[in-house]
Amino acid sequence: MCWKALLALGVSVCLQIGVNYANDYSDGVKGTDDDRIGPLRLVGSGLVPARQVKIAALGFLALGAALGVVLAATTTWWLLAVGAAALVAAWTYTGGPNPYGYRALGEVSVFVFFGLVAVLGTAYVQVERITVPAVAASVGVGALACAILVANNLRDIPTDITSGKRTLAVVLGDAGTRRFFSLLIVLAVLAAGVAAGATAWALLALLFLPFGVRARQIVARGADGPALIPVIQAVGLAELIYALGLAVGLAIGA
Repeated sequence: MCWKALLALGVSVCLQIGVNYANDYSDGVKGTDDDRIGPLRLVGSGLVPARQVKIAALGFLALGAALGVVLAATTTWWLLAVGAAALVAAWTYTGGPNPYGYRALGEVSVFVFFGLVAVLGTAYVQVERITVPAVAASVGVGALACAILVANNLRDIPTDITSGKRTLAVVLGDAGTRRFFSLLIVLAVLAAGVAAGATAWALLALLFLPFGVRARQIVARGADGPALIPVIQAVGLAELIYALGLAVGLAIGA
């Protein structure tokens, strides 16, 4: 079912790009990005008109939805409900009158949709069942995806407080957010250990550790502002290595 894996990848990529554009648009029109510390945003910087960014967001979300319909039609129609939930979550993260990303729920959404839904969905459309290694993989990938957002929101605590954006980092505070970041790295390691119950080859996921540990050290030492940007990059690479390690390891051990 390699073609289904590719279709699932297409859905994930389109939704990822779509939600990034959607966040850029919504934060930009709300003025949240007016004093942004991190990388340039299209709308907030005035580089691209808000309408064009909104069209790009809706276009990629629509393409992801179309690919998802194909997957549902060739697997099971209840996947449409999952896809619809993902689309709503993508837009309302920072969009709409009451965005949940402004109410400390961003990490929950990332864990659910970038971890559980993305990984379990990809596995399910291929084998049409849920397995323990797949669940473990979804938890590990979700934890690292969350860690990226946590580092991003840790960097933005001062400007988010000013703009009224109540992220989980704002709620937990600086020290609490740093501890939570470390916990997510540990959770990814534990999840790989559970997956290794199926095959020791799953421990290839631990190749992410040099990047994860380095990121954790930078966060624990109190880095803030622009100094946290390398952490976001390192955890992104760590998540990619983790996912590839699990995929290769589980394939070898199957």
